[in-house]
Amino acid sequence: MTPEDQEEIQPLLRPPDSATLGRRVFLAAFAAALGPLSFGFALGYSSPAIPSLRRSAPPAPRLDDYASWFGAIVNLGAAAGGVLGGWLVDRAGRKLSLLLCTVPFVTGFAIITAAQDVWMLLGGRLLTGLACGIASLVAPVYISEIAYPEVRGLLGSCVQLMVVTGILLAYLAGRVLEWRWLAVLGCVPPAFMLLLMCCMPETPRFLLAQHKLQEALAAMQFLWGSEQGWEEPPVRAEHQGFHLAQLKHPGIYKPFVIGISLMVFQQLSGINAVMFYAETIFEEAKFKDSSLASVIVGVIQVLFTAVAALVMDRAGRRLLLALSGVVMVFSTGAFGAYFKLAQGGPSNSSHVDHLASVSMEPASTTVGLSWLAVGSVCLFIAGFAVGWGPIPWLLMSEIFPLHVKGMATGVCVLTNWLMAFLVTKEFSSLMEVLRPYGTFWLASAFCIASVLFTLSCVPETKGKTLEQITAHFEGR
Repeated sequence: MTPEDQEEIQPLLRPPDSATLGRRVFLAAFAAALGPLSFGFALGYSSPAIPSLRRSAPPAPRLDDYASWFGAIVNLGAAAGGVLGGWLVDRAGRKLSLLLCTVPFVTGFAIITAAQDVWMLLGGRLLTGLACGIASLVAPVYISEIAYPEVRGLLGSCVQLMVVTGILLAYLAGRVLEWRWLAVLGCVPPAFMLLLMCCMPETPRFLLAQHKLQEALAAMQFLWGSEQGWEEPPVRAEHQGFHLAQLKHPGIYKPFVIGISLMVFQQLSGINAVMFYAETIFEEAKFKDSSLASVIVGVIQVLFTAVAALVMDRAGRRLLLALSGVVMVFSTGAFGAYFKLAQGGPSNSSHVDHLASVSMEPASTTVGLSWLAVGSVCLFIAGFAVGWGPIPWLLMSEIFPLHVKGMATGVCVLTNWLMAFLVTKEFSSLMEVLRPYGTFWLASAFCIASVLFTLSCVPETKGKTLEQITAHFEGR
């Protein structure tokens, strides 16, 4: 069966007039977005937990040489979770997949809470990473399929908004809670999601693909407050999975290339490098409490991701991606200039020495240069949060046809998390080879490439139904 045949038999879902739209779609989106909130908390957990573990007296487990793995192993678990999530979302459904991902979240944090050695800590982090991978795939898909076009950008952007809110929550809670109680707090969002999602329906599109017509109508009634705007598909419609032969069709390979490229560019933008240096940069700028750097960065992320969510359905995805990329080009370029000026000459020292060399300059020069870096960090975080933070995840949930969505989104999530792991793991080596300024200028070059890719390849999806987006890729 060709993608053209698939489109021909797909149900056409149009929500009723705005006056009769149900508001429970927002409640369902919030319930699903508690998964990304849990995912953000798991990502942010390591930042306050590592210093807390190092301060803890025996019999608390000692991280010693495993601190970097305590942070990085989440990426490996999430990569596996992306693959598992892609399989689950098509077979178990969107709702059940979200319910199931609460199990590794709660189990992982429970293991960390009870940890007696470093292996229990790493095992718990691996399980929470697995849950992160599933949630990062299923939540955007669920939300995009229940939302009507006029608010899909707003609700879809709330996925990233909840992620950065979860990270900020971990940073703030970590200032008053030690690592065990912080892990206990990590169990709360997924437990709350489990309770709420039990009361939410499966997505109408998935139910129609499974030929559960009455359940689909009931779901539309619950979410949209009406059953209007639905055309029943022909009885001969069959749910089809993905086959490699389908990659020759433009309706499949075009969104595939776009989805994977968006995930690659997101990780090559320099976000991990900037976050790596944030606290040190704030120290050099003479902040009295350098640990506030994480909180300041988190607040900027939340504020500008919220701005992106509010304007997404008016400004459009392409404009915000391009604007975000341009801001990141200038901020990473300025960050590289900071390191070049701070270095003050050729050297074979490591990137840690480059940071130390700043302190050898006169105090006024050091503070002045460091404020250039602080400005670059804040500008970069704001630019990333407006576009390249939320939009790749939003577009991933919009551009794939229903019959390949599970596998395709799984590949995108796997790509994102593997790139995150590789960039984080090889970051220090890159700093040694290219020096810090060269590394950030390379990130600036990738940001330029991302802007060109956006303008030439990424279609605008605002205001379109998912079926219309599929038809666009198929040239109809």
